Amino acid sequence: MKNFVAELQWRGMVHDIMPGTEEQLLKEMTTAYIGFDPTSDSLHIGSLVPIIILKHLHNYGHRPIALVGGATGMIGDPSGKSDERNLLDEATLNKNVNGIKTLLSRFLDFNSADANAPILVNNYDWMKEFSFIGFVRDVGKRITVNYMMAKDSVKKRLTGEAGSGMSFTEFTYQLIQGYDFYHLHKEYNCLLQLGGSDQWGNITTGTELVRRMNGEGAKAYAMTCPLITKADGSKFGKSEGGNVWLTADKTSPYKFYQFWVKTSDADAEKYIKIFTFLPEEEINTLIEAHKEAPHLRQLQKKLAEEVTTFVHGAELLEEAIRRSDFVFSKYNYEQLNAVSEDFFTDIFGEFFHAEITHEQLNGDIDIVELLADVTKIFPSRGEARKGIVANAVAVNKEKITIDYKLSDKDLVLGKYILVQFGKNKSFVLTVK
Repeated sequence: MKNFVAELQWRGMVHDIMPGTEEQLLKEMTTAYIGFDPTSDSLHIGSLVPIIILKHLHNYGHRPIALVGGATGMIGDPSGKSDERNLLDEATLNKNVNGIKTLLSRFLDFNSADANAPILVNNYDWMKEFSFIGFVRDVGKRITVNYMMAKDSVKKRLTGEAGSGMSFTEFTYQLIQGYDFYHLHKEYNCLLQLGGSDQWGNITTGTELVRRMNGEGAKAYAMTCPLITKADGSKFGKSEGGNVWLTADKTSPYKFYQFWVKTSDADAEKYIKIFTFLPEEEINTLIEAHKEAPHLRQLQKKLAEEVTTFVHGAELLEEAIRRSDFVFSKYNYEQLNAVSEDFFTDIFGEFFHAEITHEQLNGDIDIVELLADVTKIFPSRGEARKGIVANAVAVNKEKITIDYKLSDKDLVLGKYILVQFGKNKSFVLTVK
């Protein structure tokens, strides 16, 4: 077997690993699983890491299992959380589970006939028949409260370091996740659980349950990857509009592509190893070329191309690049008015600022009053006047003067007006 662990290590994707794990993976085809929490009907880019790990696992000849937590999703994982999570109703949970199953199927072929074909499971299928008494008799007695209390996710909540306590519901989460490992070990000979570093406590509970329920000789291993952060310490996976999602209905391919293009140099060096499948030699060449000419942003562009292709496909990558090229071109009003509404709202959606009526647009209000009092683009008439006089305000890419009069002739696609102040501030007015 090729060395799966070594591959993840040079990419910076190994945090904790249980003794014997690497030897097991080198010895034979091994089944391993990762769980996905159905808190939404999609996954955001933080979940790309476990998806990519499962892809690497499969590429290295092992059998991946993707587990969707239909049962654990009813409780909520306390790991890394400071407060009790709101419980989902059954309809929402089912919608989320189906959405995640569909999404995972884009990355892993669960219909493959290969010996190491990926498997998709839902833990609700084996947890739904459990009674409370049956679970505490068969599973609860295997793990002591002392053992469970020693987990960081529990200690932080109970000491008030993170939140104000923990419900019994969340306290039992590690037992249910541990039972998942036991079940997959028994049914599929699954020997390894993978996950983020915040999952180490839950995963090791699973290895204990496997040994205590399947016999002392039962083998069970654990490996985690670091939680992804930005070089400046801020949270990874957020953009101006919130989470960056893996489905186009929540984050368009253009915005997805732009997220990666805007990555800092330090983060791009790290992310291109984690989020792409490019070989080490090619990545090192890219990093060196980028250091020689960082202004070209070759590293960011390659990162954005690879990840967008993986998530959305080559065709939508091309469209994302086309929209990006348009944004940074010297487009004019005619070109702006010639794009589709989907194109316009995708590019400028985050700049939608205010609504005005046709009567206001075509009335006697002068441009200073409109930009200050009516739309609040400027905090005062004085600031609006100063910006216009300084030749820093543009309407639909054309600089305006103090006597400019807005009217229907300024409408883009019959309903929008693009106002820009300086190089970095854009506002879209919607005319009703």
